[in-house]
Amino acid sequence: MASQEDEPAIAKLESACKDLKALLQRSADLDRNMEKMDRRFDLIDQSLSLASRRVAPLQSMAMANKALDTRINRAVTPALSLLHSFLLFESLQADIFDLSARLAGEVGPSPNRLRRLLEYVDCVDRLKAAVSSISEEGEPAIQKLQEVVEFLSRTKATDNFRTHRLRETLVTLKALYETEVDAMRFEGLLDEALLQLQDEYEGLLQQLKHENVGEAQEGGDGEFAVSELGSEQEVEVLRRISETLAANDCLDICIDIFVKVRYRRAAKALMRLNPEYLRTYTPEEIDEMEWESLETAITLWIQHFELALKTVLVSEKRLCNQVLGNLVDGLVWPECFVKIADKIMAVFFRFGEGAARSKKEPQKLFKLLDIFDSLEKLKAEFIQIFEGDSGSDICTRFRELEKLLVAASSKVFWEFGLQIEGNSDGLPPPQDGSVPKLVRYAINYLKYLVAETYSVPMSKVLQTEQVWKAGILSKPESEEDLLRDAVSNVMEALQRNVESKRGRYKDKILPHVFAMNTYWYIYMRTRNTELGRLLGEQYMRKQYKVVAEESAYLYQKQAWGSLVRLLEAKADDPSSKVRANARMEAFLNGLEEASQKHRSSYAIPDADLREQIKEATVKLVVPAYAEFVSACGSALKVGSCPSAESIQELLSQVFDGGDREGDGKKTRRRGGSRGGGSGGGAVDGDGRDFRRSRSDVSDLLI
Repeated sequence: MASQEDEPAIAKLESACKDLKALLQRSADLDRNMEKMDRRFDLIDQSLSLASRRVAPLQSMAMANKALDTRINRAVTPALSLLHSFLLFESLQADIFDLSARLAGEVGPSPNRLRRLLEYVDCVDRLKAAVSSISEEGEPAIQKLQEVVEFLSRTKATDNFRTHRLRETLVTLKALYETEVDAMRFEGLLDEALLQLQDEYEGLLQQLKHENVGEAQEGGDGEFAVSELGSEQEVEVLRRISETLAANDCLDICIDIFVKVRYRRAAKALMRLNPEYLRTYTPEEIDEMEWESLETAITLWIQHFELALKTVLVSEKRLCNQVLGNLVDGLVWPECFVKIADKIMAVFFRFGEGAARSKKEPQKLFKLLDIFDSLEKLKAEFIQIFEGDSGSDICTRFRELEKLLVAASSKVFWEFGLQIEGNSDGLPPPQDGSVPKLVRYAINYLKYLVAETYSVPMSKVLQTEQVWKAGILSKPESEEDLLRDAVSNVMEALQRNVESKRGRYKDKILPHVFAMNTYWYIYMRTRNTELGRLLGEQYMRKQYKVVAEESAYLYQKQAWGSLVRLLEAKADDPSSKVRANARMEAFLNGLEEASQKHRSSYAIPDADLREQIKEATVKLVVPAYAEFVSACGSALKVGSCPSAESIQELLSQVFDGGDREGDGKKTRRRGGSRGGGSGGGAVDGDGRDFRRSRSDVSDLLI
């Protein structure tokens, strides 16, 4: 029973054993298959390794080919651009030759020629760009080619023979490039084109002329008309040429041509004014000039200086700005303008400086003031024209000239007063008691000075001199007060001169005649004039009219008082014929002597003063004579005494017949412009035009 129960288990075990045997068999088979697979994989691996070793060189060659292709492309691109630049250069060469031939066949600045010249400038600019492109692109292109050759040599992508040929070609190309580019830039067509542009530039600048400078034309508002130098097209051509020359390293040449040509043109325009006087400019040479010539020269200098500044130089400055304004950020044209103007201004300045440094003669004061006044009026415009650092030297010389004029003018004026006072011991007083020439000269000199024409510049000179002495921070007096004080000093010096001469007469009556004539002349010639208004009526009356009246009283007392006293002398017995006849005889003798004195030794040139003195003398003598004749008529010899009417007529003849040289001269008025050599304001007949009176001045002030 137990065996029966174990049979299923044994069967299962047997079955399991069979399964295990089968499984083991299959495992053994699988193991054998795996070994076979390993052997196959080893064979495949060996095949792949062999294939890999055979494919590796081809892969390297592919990569090398790709790198070579990249380098060749990098070298070909700049090379093609360089070839394009060369083609453009050749094309522009043909255009420039054609335009150059056409320009050579045309003469004059016609619109067509100017347009063609602009085309020529444009071609030159493009040629410059092409040469620059070749110069810039050549080296990179050769460098890229050299990299390709080195790569071929290093990678042995080609044979040694080809590599050697490529190296030789590269060396030749490099040498050829360096030679050709230098020739293009400095010796080739571009250089010839620039030379032609320089010639065209100079010729076009020569053709721009200043028109009508000699006529000194002025506009309706008193301003000088500024002429335009060249048309818009001409200026545009000049500007383009300037920029082209500057872009091609010819800026210095461009500036030299511009300055040289424009200076000559400006100088030639001013030479049409015939400024021969500018050749004489040293103080010694100016001192030797005739006064009329010097006066004319200074007048012309003032006119020409203003004309040169307002027309010629303004036009030149505008042209400089238009043509050269775009060069170097606008820094070039002011320097060029100053170079053009400097020599012209220097010629004017040296003449003005010579005039200021010449001898300080009284009549020169007015011409010095003319120069100073003209500079003051032009100062603002002058500074504007020569503004900036470039014009600082010219502005400095302008101010130095003004300083010289201020110093010279003030010195002439103060020395004039000193010369008047120092003349006290010089010439003797007039023998007939008339007004001295010095007084006539001085009064009319001062009248001329304080007239509207010269009072302003003279006041400015005095104020400037005071600021120099007291310092800039000082508070200067008003110009009118300064001028009044200065003129008063001269008038006081003149008065001291008169008083000195007055005391040198030996005759008792002549000093009073002299003082009466002189002070009356001073008062009457300054009354109702700018000089009188400046000094004040009260001052003139006190200093001159009152003194003249006192002198007239003393004159009457000395000349006619003694005769009147003869007639007023009391007699013990009015009927005494002896005494009455003696007094009558003494009176008539005294009257005859006084008459002779007045006719021969005493002069009262002023007609109005003479008339007043005559009337006063008649009122003094004739009534006393008539009273005496009436009182003593019975005691006088019959026919021994003339009538009162005869005495009055005799006295009238004494004064009416007492005219001296210069009596009865009528007042004249000198008019005209300052530039014409005649002064503004009233100047009496004894006066002079002080800008035309060098002669005899030294005699007056000895």
